[in-house]
Amino acid sequence: MALVMEGEERIAAPVQKVWEALNDPEILKQAIPGCQSLEMNSPTEMAATVVLKIGPIKATFNGEVKLKNLKPPHAYTIQGEGKGGIAGFAKGGADVTLSEDGTDATILRYTAKAEVGGKIAQLGSRLIESTSKKLAAQFFSTFGDKLS
Repeated sequence: MALVMEGEERIAAPVQKVWEALNDPEILKQAIPGCQSLEMNSPTEMAATVVLKIGPIKATFNGEVKLKNLKPPHAYTIQGEGKGGIAGFAKGGADVTLSEDGTDATILRYTAKAEVGGKIAQLGSRLIESTSKKLAAQFFSTFGDKLS
């Protein structure tokens, strides 16, 4: 089951600062909902453990996060894939663009795609879609708060 989400967040920080934060595992760890650990394996690859509750299912996903199509300091693609044991799998990515809004603010726009399979996919598209949108919105607003 696949879904697409789009959104925009205004962040009260200059583009360069937002770009650095998007590449900082400590800030990403705090912004990713349910993230237990996030470790850099290389400048563009991280290992992650995330605990999520979707409806009645709570699962721990172990996976990797990769940064691609880097165009500093204005755009990149973040992709992740995690396996949650019997709960199934989740994978997805987001194309993120940053544009200046005056000298000290940034507009962050994203288009995210997510795909889930296994037991989670049986929960129904409405629940998965609303949970995914909530998680994406939570990530970007927490990320924005960390920088403001």
